[in-house]
Amino acid sequence: MTAETKSTAGAGGGPGPTPVDGGSPPAPALGGTLFVLMIGVFVTVLDFFIVNVAIPSIQTDLHAGASAIQFVVAGYAIAYAGGLVIGGRLGDIFGRRRLYAVGIVLFTLASLACGLAPTAGALVAARVVQGLAAAVLAPQVLSTVGATMTGEAKARGFTLYGVTMGLASVFGQLIGGLLIQGDVFGLGWRACFLINIPIGALALALIPRFMPDSRSPGKPTLDIGGMLLFSAALIAVVLPLIEGREQGWPLWAWASLVGAVVLFAAFAAYERSIAARQGSPLLDPGLFRERAFTAGLLAQLVFYFGQASFFLVFALYVQEGRHYDALHAGLIFIALGGGYMVTSLTARFVAARIGRQVIALGAVLRIVGMAGLIAAVAHVGTTGSIWWLVPALVIDGAGQGLAVAPLASTVLSRITPHYAGAASGVLSTGAWAGNAFGVAVIGVIFYGRLAQTGPADPFGHAFSGSLVYIIAVAAALAVLVQLLPAKPAAAK
Repeated sequence: MTAETKSTAGAGGGPGPTPVDGGSPPAPALGGTLFVLMIGVFVTVLDFFIVNVAIPSIQTDLHAGASAIQFVVAGYAIAYAGGLVIGGRLGDIFGRRRLYAVGIVLFTLASLACGLAPTAGALVAARVVQGLAAAVLAPQVLSTVGATMTGEAKARGFTLYGVTMGLASVFGQLIGGLLIQGDVFGLGWRACFLINIPIGALALALIPRFMPDSRSPGKPTLDIGGMLLFSAALIAVVLPLIEGREQGWPLWAWASLVGAVVLFAAFAAYERSIAARQGSPLLDPGLFRERAFTAGLLAQLVFYFGQASFFLVFALYVQEGRHYDALHAGLIFIALGGGYMVTSLTARFVAARIGRQVIALGAVLRIVGMAGLIAAVAHVGTTGSIWWLVPALVIDGAGQGLAVAPLASTVLSRITPHYAGAASGVLSTGAWAGNAFGVAVIGVIFYGRLAQTGPADPFGHAFSGSLVYIIAVAAALAVLVQLLPAKPAAAK
């Protein structure tokens, strides 16, 4: 008998997965299992976005320079992206419940260190540890859903995953604005990190009772060489994408991107050699022979090219162009969040009727939303009523909601449990790499148009030009979706 779990979750949402590992808890309620898993999704995504509204206060309080502030954001993103596949593999080997708990502990302690940081350097170091902890816990979520649930339970898990990611992304700025504006216990910006302490404590209390254990069947081993090559390759890509534009694209940034190509090629060759020897590669090459995975990974990358990048330029437009404070800027995101909530909760029912085209429909709605924003900004600039933008924001949020959860479920529902950890790690890495690339590209577009002389409304001009990029990304996603398998796995 393997340490893998077998599912007893029924369509009515009754008992969840029953582990067969002797050290696992009795069958938990499905609702409790999903709740404790979504805690990890929420805090790891939230902490990427929430820090943006805290930057001005951090600069003042810690006397932080531009470089230090950049690494407060970049340190987390680089550590997170670079460690996701490794985190997934560790869960395959040592058990996903154990790795999830370890990740929650490390993330909570790192959040405490962030909140108590006396200097900018200490804050940067704590953010790197926080990103590494996120990389340990995050892959265990999709792996656990994919490996321990079936049918309606699995569908609910994927739906909640998408909803939670979107809410954390969309409302991150609002939550940060509320915490800073409220100045809870006089903590100011530090509350944005310290809020994770009670959340982490709650998760740790619930894990033993509600989270089933699972791991990859057999006896996989840790691929140290693959870990080192993959981490180096990811850092070589993400670091210049995040820092290159801010530093004027110096030579080191281009050299790093070229070096990343070499490192990825070396990683692929190394993994093939391990697989040929019947070893346990960090990322089994066989995974890429599954059409659902390769097409899904590409679609995942392209979708996230246009997510964080849009949040960035919209925040710049409302805060620097319209001079809104962090709280008022965050409140505008409620319109986008409202559209997202409605469709993300119903996306799986739409997918049941039109299959993969639900993702294409989401892309089309994003195109409509972006076109509406361009028209609205042309009408109001940075001085007219912000209400003109609300309908387009709702439509864009609805488009995002139709894409996020179906992307994950379309791919992972077709992946065997043996690949669950590696697949979820790669897909999550694709999302973060896509966000980093999208932010780098849209930053060049936005600031390039902002620097142009002539426009009477420079921020409106820069924002509208950036939205053309989002439209192109959404159109590419609609095309890529057609490469996904037309039928779900059960129908094959």
